[in-house]
This record gives sequence, structure tokens and C-alpha cells, in this order.
Amino acid sequence: MKQTRFNKIHHTLGAKMVEFAGYEMPVQYSSIISEHKAVRNSVGVFDVSHMGEIFISGEKALNFVQLITVNDASKLNPGKVQYSAMCYADGGIVDDLLVYKIADDNFMLVVNAANIEKDFNWMVENNEYSVEIKNRSDVYSLLAVQGPNSKNVIQNFLDDELNLEFYNFTQTRLANIDMIISRTGYTGELGYELYFTGDETDAEKVWNKIFEAGREYDIKPAGLAARDSLRLEMGFCLYGNDIDQTTNPIEAGLGWITKLKKDKFIGQDAIKKVKEEGIKKGLAAMVSGERIFPRKGYDIFSDGKKIGTLTSGTVSPVLEKPIALGYIDAEYKSVGTKVNIVIRNKEVPAEIVKLPFIEK
Repeated sequence: MKQTRFNKIHHTLGAKMVEFAGYEMPVQYSSIISEHKAVRNSVGVFDVSHMGEIFISGEKALNFVQLITVNDASKLNPGKVQYSAMCYADGGIVDDLLVYKIADDNFMLVVNAANIEKDFNWMVENNEYSVEIKNRSDVYSLLAVQGPNSKNVIQNFLDDELNLEFYNFTQTRLANIDMIISRTGYTGELGYELYFTGDETDAEKVWNKIFEAGREYDIKPAGLAARDSLRLEMGFCLYGNDIDQTTNPIEAGLGWITKLKKDKFIGQDAIKKVKEEGIKKGLAAMVSGERIFPRKGYDIFSDGKKIGTLTSGTVSPVLEKPIALGYIDAEYKSVGTKVNIVIRNKEVPAEIVKLPFIEK
């Protein structure tokens, strides 16, 4: 297994370590609920260095990014970030990602850890504009500092005022280390992501600076389990669960990032067809009042008929109720529809609700 540059720190803190996307990663340190609530109520820190950073450069860099992504990157100015996705010709999703515009001829694409090699190869195969494509995933470390007090923590060791708007970034220095700080994250809270290069010593400096600055806010390290429960409360998709090559952006509720009127992009015709004809299935959110733990793969029924399958599920630490996402037949997607989740041959009642599960 690969290791991030924070690996020794995780072991020193007694984190429970697991294999994830080829890396040894912390799944939790203390408890999932305490880490989750630290992010919702104050501030928590995630090591997400396993994520991929792929750089696109050259005179036609924008043309290439426009070709491979569904959102409209022409709207970006340097210092802006955009949530987007890449699709196959049939509309299936290659990956969801963040697009950072560093300069007119330079973009950083942040992709999911399990998809780095696949995404890179797919980009190379579709390089119609002869741009330079560099996979620098192994070079970069990435920390996500998330929660209502995250700005106070970061501001503590920055000389300049931290006034980043949502989905903007700046290039600065922290602990004498060059880095990109972006106001992004996958928790639904105010938060920042810190990208930087360097060795384990540099990584330890940054980690220690953050935790020193966060001591007064009872800052906590948080693992992959809390990251998953936090994103699920907000209804954010997880690749490999809620979206993959068999789903398209319209089915997944990602029509808002899919700009069908922009110039040609891969998958455009297939996605247009789906939108025009209407979806047969769609991603829906469900809440149950029963004492259950919904899991990926559980069937969804209505009146004795299977109408779908869960893709993600947990018990919300905020709502203290079971919540889940799943693909169901389009006719059952309306908010308020009653459905049943099948758990150990028992049908447990649930209701279709509007996302997000919690208001922020």
C-alpha cells in the first residue's frame, strides 16, 4: 500500500488504518460521531492526500478541459474553482472532479483517488489538442480543514487577510511552504483545502501549525468514515457508489453542472438525448424513522415491487435517523413518496425527501 506523508502522524495518534484506493488511510481516530460533530460544530482536519492532481498546460489547455468536462470552464478566471464531471461518449460518468484555473494556459484537475490512473489514461486517449498532461498526484499532499472555525484556524498563520469566496483559491505560503489554499471541501461546512509539495518533514510542519492554531477551537483529526457521513448528510455523490460509468449526470441529479449548450464535449449527444426523452431512473434521497443502518446494495420496494437499490447509507449523527441515497424508478422519485428498504428480508418504511438531508 502507498502511504501519504502524514502516515506516521496517523499511527502516532492511534488512528484505525485501512486500505483505500491503494493507500493506507485513517478511517477514524476517536469515534465517527465525535469527528463528524467536530466538523459540524467547530473544526476538523482530513488527510486527503490520496486524491489525484493532474495538470493540463499549453495554448489549447482550455479547449481540452472544455472537451473532457461537462461544465463550462470558459466561465473560469485564474483563481477560480469549478465542480464538474467527465463522461464517456455514452454519457456514463468517468469521474467527478474539481477544475482549478491557475492561468489561461494552466489548469489543475483534482480527481478521485481510485480513478487517478484511469482518468489520466482517458485524458491522454482524448488529447485532441496536443496539450501537456502531467500526473503529479504522488508529489502533492492535501489537507482539508473543515468546519465553522476553519477560517479562524487558517487565518492564524497567514499574513494576508483570508477573504476567499466559495470555490476560489489563492497561492500563498504556510510554515514557509508554498501552497494552494482553496475554499472548497466535501462536508457542506465552511472549509479550506491545502495543496503543497514537500517531504514528510514539511508535511509534519504544516500539520503541527494547523493543530497549534486550532487548539483553542478543540480541533480534531477526522478520518474517512466521518468524511463519508458528512458528505452524505449533504447529499453529495461518491464515485463508485452514487455515480459511475453506468450512470449519467441527469440521472445523478448533476444536471446543474452539465452545460449542454456549450461547445462540443464528450458525452454531450448522449446526455442531451437522456434529457429530452426523460430519465427512467434517478438518484433519490430517503429517510427512515426506524432503528436501522441502511447500506449500499439494499433493495428498495413499493407495493411488493422492486423499484431500486441503495447506493449509500448511514445513520445521520445530526438527525439521528437513517439516511440513504439510491437509484429508483423515476415515477417514485417525488418528495413525500413512501417506499420500503429491504433489510434481512424485512421491508422497513422510508420516505423520499429533498436534499440536502440537513440545512446549512
